[in-house]
Amino acid sequence: MISLADTPLPTIPRSAPPELALPVGTTLDRFILREQNAFPFATGELSQLLRDIALASKIVNREINRAGLIDVTGASGTDNVQGEAQQKLDVIANIRFIRALRNGGEVCAIISEEDDDMILTGNANGKYVVAIDPLDGSSNIDVNVSIGTIFSIYRRISPVGSDATVADFLQGGRRQVAAGYVLYGSSTILIFTTGQGVNGFTLDHSLGEYILSHATMQQLRTGSIFSCNDGNMADYPDYVQTYLHTCRQRRLTSRYIGSLVADFHRNLIKGGIYLYPPTQKTPFGKLRLLYECFPMGFIAEQAGGQASDGQQAVLDVTPTELHQRSALYVGSPVLVNELLATR
Repeated sequence: MISLADTPLPTIPRSAPPELALPVGTTLDRFILREQNAFPFATGELSQLLRDIALASKIVNREINRAGLIDVTGASGTDNVQGEAQQKLDVIANIRFIRALRNGGEVCAIISEEDDDMILTGNANGKYVVAIDPLDGSSNIDVNVSIGTIFSIYRRISPVGSDATVADFLQGGRRQVAAGYVLYGSSTILIFTTGQGVNGFTLDHSLGEYILSHATMQQLRTGSIFSCNDGNMADYPDYVQTYLHTCRQRRLTSRYIGSLVADFHRNLIKGGIYLYPPTQKTPFGKLRLLYECFPMGFIAEQAGGQASDGQQAVLDVTPTELHQRSALYVGSPVLVNELLATR
């Protein structure tokens, strides 16, 4: 029998371009398998669930890239549960993720920003539930600015084999077993955590594979960027206005895309703080707790950052509704603590 270890690698011809000899890198599948093998009680369902999300994100990425060619930009003519106008791509992304999670068989129920009620997948033996914002930043779709997907995964507490219940989703941010986001921008990046740090994978379109590109991501302790909708400044709480005034005095840089995924990702890489305070119109905040604040808070803390609703760590907020709203301040811990100190 021939051992592969004894078989020499083929020689790259000297005339060949040097990039042919470069390694491809660690694929998402290989990374998930390696991480699964590190946990003796892992059974593979969560690994398959993460693969299902990755597959759906590739399909959504394809639809986004050809949106202008197949007339799927613009409003769909309907509103979601929050009363916000749905974009055509909102509807498409929602269908793609629900279909992938249903077909994967590991998820018994889903809640989505685009649907009023909990969605039972028909997989009563599935051990997980997923809360998802299929396409964050809808207002940016028509102008070709970065948008994203945000997801949160819980292990169900209702009996396996029965229908999932609302309580499966209201366990609280500390009970998340995994969370992540996909950024559809100049490149497509999948970032996720399973509570063992944060890792990022960039989609190689030529291979159709996510490749590990950002290993063991760390949030900078401080930074020079603050991100908020300055147009709402007069409606923000006094302590937020005071903090933002201080940021300007210190000549920090204002950067705001209007897509949570894009703003969060930039500040994770470069250091900064993202602010979405309550206003007179939205006194409890506007972001959704279960599928925006909780997953981003989980990722932030796993990367060494901080996330707060202004009163407490956002992961400590007790959820009472599927589409509950919250304020969010997230990013570099020094900046978040400086904000909270002004209260």
